[in-house]
Amino acid sequence: MDDRKPGHGTSSNGKPGNGSSDDGHAGDGHGAEGRPENGGLDWLDAELADTLDEDYELELSEPALSEEIRKIYKRTHPPSIDRRDYLRNLLALQAELIKLQDWVQHTKAKIVVIFEGRDSAGKGGVIKRITQRLNPRIARVVALPAPTERERTQWYFQRYVPHLPAGGEIVLFDRSWYNRAGVERVMGFATEDEVEQFFRDVPEFERMLVRSGIILLKYWFSITDEEQQMRFLMRIHDPMKQWKLSPMDLQSRVRWEDYTRAKEDMLFRTNIREAPWFIVEGNDKKRARLNCIDHLLKQIPYEPVPHVPIALPDRVFNPNYERRTLPAELYVPMKY
Repeated sequence: MDDRKPGHGTSSNGKPGNGSSDDGHAGDGHGAEGRPENGGLDWLDAELADTLDEDYELELSEPALSEEIRKIYKRTHPPSIDRRDYLRNLLALQAELIKLQDWVQHTKAKIVVIFEGRDSAGKGGVIKRITQRLNPRIARVVALPAPTERERTQWYFQRYVPHLPAGGEIVLFDRSWYNRAGVERVMGFATEDEVEQFFRDVPEFERMLVRSGIILLKYWFSITDEEQQMRFLMRIHDPMKQWKLSPMDLQSRVRWEDYTRAKEDMLFRTNIREAPWFIVEGNDKKRARLNCIDHLLKQIPYEPVPHVPIALPDRVFNPNYERRTLPAELYVPMKY
């Protein structure tokens, strides 16, 4: 069933150039932001090139798949959005996220975004792209471990409350209190009475959050049975991704239909007007990221905020100061 290099130096006039870095080493000949000074690239192309490098680093660590898995993967995955188009759209959306961040900080707004879904559905990927260019002091991710013995005796929502945002903060929950309706229910970590109590409590809990001024958004990432199986196989064959697989994840394959029933019940009983669910089709990771970020931005009435013009002050030079030569053993070896 478908479930859906050292710092760049300054010249004698205080401007970036080919001078010494702050440790007395020679600079690398680039401008203030490490870009070529020949003006050959505009800012977008420079940023795009940098993002391409990062994207390759993140995603081209694909496993040494067997030929059979490669065939299956190609057969079940039609061509996705062109990589360059994807990155241009992602950069544009991330620019809007920075505007949203500025608005949140300026207005002291409070935002909570919940990301739920099947294991390997792509929650972590979209969270990474949302936070990639934001200030971690404003936008933070909460991914709680399994509850301790003490936490198991508390009011169920208690361990989540300390992580809620204050004014001017955005909190992204990589899984949330909905664990009770999903993994805890399916795996038997919660009794049916506890699950029923959760379903009675969570609508009012979320209404309380909204009444307190929190903007609450809830996303469910949906993938097909076949897609989850393929992503699990890829993780099994990739040493750099095997850490993502836990015994609980493997059980989610065995209990696919149990999770489906639990998901359907959860969405039906907790889809309230004040905090509705939004389902993201996740089989195509790139499109899922773009669609989710675009939708998130449209749910929040952010506006441009005033900014004080920024001017770089002149550096103060002391003619009596002589830089010390630091011992060579303090430096990290230049291996690369």
